[in-house]
Amino acid sequence: MEIIVTHPLRIAFLGIGLMGEPMVLRLLAAGYKVTAWNRTAGKAGVLASAGADPDDVLSHAVADAPVVVSMLSAGDAVGGVIEAALDALRPGTLWIDMSSTRQDEAQSFHALLAARGHRFIDAPVSGGVGGAQAGTLAIMAGGSAADFAAARPVLEAMGKPKLVGPAGSGQVAKLCNQLIVGGTINIVAEALLLAQAAGADPVAVREAIRGGFAESRVLEVHGQRMLERNFLPGGQVLTQLKDQHNILAAAAAAGVALPVTSLVTERYESIKDVYPRADHSAALLALERLNDGVRVGTQADRLP
Repeated sequence: MEIIVTHPLRIAFLGIGLMGEPMVLRLLAAGYKVTAWNRTAGKAGVLASAGADPDDVLSHAVADAPVVVSMLSAGDAVGGVIEAALDALRPGTLWIDMSSTRQDEAQSFHALLAARGHRFIDAPVSGGVGGAQAGTLAIMAGGSAADFAAARPVLEAMGKPKLVGPAGSGQVAKLCNQLIVGGTINIVAEALLLAQAAGADPVAVREAIRGGFAESRVLEVHGQRMLERNFLPGGQVLTQLKDQHNILAAAAAAGVALPVTSLVTERYESIKDVYPRADHSAALLALERLNDGVRVGTQADRLP
């Protein structure tokens, strides 16, 4: 039986950061040709040795790509890049935005691109740098069924995509994910601090409760980070705080109150100026500042 290769000729990948770089490597490993662009001129050059084609000129980077993937810091950055690239896009370009933005921003990107005859999928991710490196990211996609079908082979090179609704819905799903992550990180921090303050061994407590109802990926990964006091960034405090504000904005637009999420947001606000680039497990540091004199473990802090 004849095997038909359905890879697009080229993908333009915009945003070579902590997540973008390993995501490009997964696309290259899957056989795609990738043009790599970053707002900081020259940063995409690190991927040349892996087979990507760096291009510091945005209009050049997108001109020959039927698929554009963006992985940028926030909605304003995505909007600026789309507007700057718009006139250079090929007819019918499929733009996959894998950044974390607000739902209304994703919907506006969709409308802007659709008005010019292009297609759009919002496809934010969860899984951090480790998931990006392993190609196991959870990918939450918003868009039409036809556009998702076109995007799916590209997305599957980086993780496990799921269509969750029309344009903007991927961002809603990501916010739901981040709501749970942010809240659980803070609860794990409280549990470990309580264990320490009450005279128990927090390392042993964590092991004792794993396998019960308290077990979670956050307890496994971020709990270990807290015990090791390793706050070198996977997901950053500033990124989590941006997500917290986006969650509250989505809740306000939907007419619902999220009191626990509001408290979690306050905890991250308390350390945003002190540990902005630290991993979001630095929620433990926010808690320790609140409880002056109580500290989990004896190791030195590892901070960016």
